[in-house]
Amino acid sequence: MRILLVEDEVKMASFIVRGLKEEGYAVDAAEDGEKGWEYVLLNEYDLIILDLNLPKMSGMTLCSKIRKKELNIPVLMLTARDSLEDKIKGLDQGADDYLTKPFAFDELLARIRALLRRPGDLQKAVILESGHIKVDLLSRRVWVQGDEVGLSQKEFALLEFLMRKKGEVVTRSQIAEHVWDLHFDPMSNTIDVYINFLRKKIDKGRSQSMIETMRGAGYRFINQ
Repeated sequence: MRILLVEDEVKMASFIVRGLKEEGYAVDAAEDGEKGWEYVLLNEYDLIILDLNLPKMSGMTLCSKIRKKELNIPVLMLTARDSLEDKIKGLDQGADDYLTKPFAFDELLARIRALLRRPGDLQKAVILESGHIKVDLLSRRVWVQGDEVGLSQKEFALLEFLMRKKGEVVTRSQIAEHVWDLHFDPMSNTIDVYINFLRKKIDKGRSQSMIETMRGAGYRFINQ
């Protein structure tokens, strides 16, 4: 999953980016509202973490612009303000949730997981299952035919994205946009390498891979 963080406090931004990357998320960071808006227009994000007080363009204004453009991206607003009036205003501008600084990082992760849930599909926000594969998103553990297998952070992120899109053909560009960040080199063979890594770990005892290569189109995770 790819997240945009718009935060002008350098230490706070560094702390959040480092923590989210350790959890396997791809993260882009912008230091002001205008840069954040530029990133929103250029890239596809699964979630935006947005500070309320930003230079050049406030978090309120940026959130409003996102909603006016009808971008259905979950927005988590961060702020040092804890007044009810500020929270109501932020939610009215289109924010989906509100977290007051300082906060525990575990709470931030929990709120991110909640916002990434698809409506009416709460169980899949915690557990993903398909055939002989089971993924626990809370503990970040994976089982294949009942046996636990170890995945790297990027392998886990790639598997999660493919399983959330199971049955659909996803392009290399979509995978790059959701699993990697702005520094990803689109000309590299990194995606192919990680697809092969993943196949070796999840195709235990199968004659056909769970990840189909759709020539000229991309990849599809088998819908079982």
